[in-house]
Amino acid sequence: MFPRPLTPLAAPNGAEPLGRALRRTPLGRARAGLGGPPLLLPSMLMFAVIVASSGLLLMIERGILAEMKPLPLHPPNREDAVWRGTVPRPGRLSLDAGDSDLQVRQDVRNRTLRAVCGQPGMPRDPWDLPVGQRRTLLRHILVNDRYRFLYCYVPKVACSNWKRVLKVLAGVLDNVDVRLKMDHRSDLVFLADLRPDEIRYRLQHYFKFLFVRDPLERLLSAYRNKFGEIREYQQRYGAEIVRRYRAGAGPSPVGDDVTFPEFLRYLVDEDPERMNEHWMPVYHLCQPCAVRYDFVGSYERLEADANQVLEWVRAPPHVRFPARQAWYRPASPESLHYHLCSAPRALLQDVLPKYILDFSLFAYPLPNVTREACHK
Repeated sequence: MFPRPLTPLAAPNGAEPLGRALRRTPLGRARAGLGGPPLLLPSMLMFAVIVASSGLLLMIERGILAEMKPLPLHPPNREDAVWRGTVPRPGRLSLDAGDSDLQVRQDVRNRTLRAVCGQPGMPRDPWDLPVGQRRTLLRHILVNDRYRFLYCYVPKVACSNWKRVLKVLAGVLDNVDVRLKMDHRSDLVFLADLRPDEIRYRLQHYFKFLFVRDPLERLLSAYRNKFGEIREYQQRYGAEIVRRYRAGAGPSPVGDDVTFPEFLRYLVDEDPERMNEHWMPVYHLCQPCAVRYDFVGSYERLEADANQVLEWVRAPPHVRFPARQAWYRPASPESLHYHLCSAPRALLQDVLPKYILDFSLFAYPLPNVTREACHK
């Protein structure tokens, strides 16, 4: 499991602790109105976390760590071992010592979680959350009692395939390759379906995991899918976005031609806690401070991380994570770079604070949209 939170870091002189500031001023309301104060910037703590996390990942990418001994996932101290529990159980997390990239990536995420979640005022338990936030969390955590694990699903991070896996493990589907339209509710058990005592037991004793993705790449994927392919989203959200942000749109736009900058303007004006789940920040969906996840997988190494999880929970050997369909074209870094460079920089500066916890907690670097980078 993640190590115990460190002693809370002190806020800079004269500054509020991070948790209190976040509760007092939700990121979704940080944008200044006309004539108002300037946009709130991330705290010095958050900036330091981002820089440290991004630097380590850059070292991985450039192979600087190739000759270094892998960092331990958990500090080898007795107190932490007691907190995690030393009694062997199915699915106990153990990483291959030879996989230095995964070791370092998990260590970075553990450290950032400890630093941010250890701040005064940050939730330590789902029952520390306001009712609405707790409801969102419990509705996004799927339960498998047979293999004793909890999975917090994040839309646009392979959650449909994970739901297929859960249905195979429950005996509802014969295999993950069955061709049928995914029903995202039936034959699945959510924590929200259980009593409080049942929820607490599972949170304490089950293996808990989620998968994350570059926040802006996830937004681009949602934009392309929902506004380019799904009529329901075009009518429900697209038409309103065009009416609100496009001059001369008329009273009844179709909503099938929303531009990416228009979508970003819509996100700027939305409260993150009330967003559609496909673009709600992962922090609000899965509350990684209130729930101590045992593993945070990456979309960037989806198949390897997913199959590692299946090994940890001791799933049957014939159950594997579905391979990506040949026709599927995910949002690429090149496509993301193009869309970000095509958007007004001031607009990006307004959007990024909404997702700053996703960048920092999960060790994703902020995008480089300088004039030099965009002209390459």
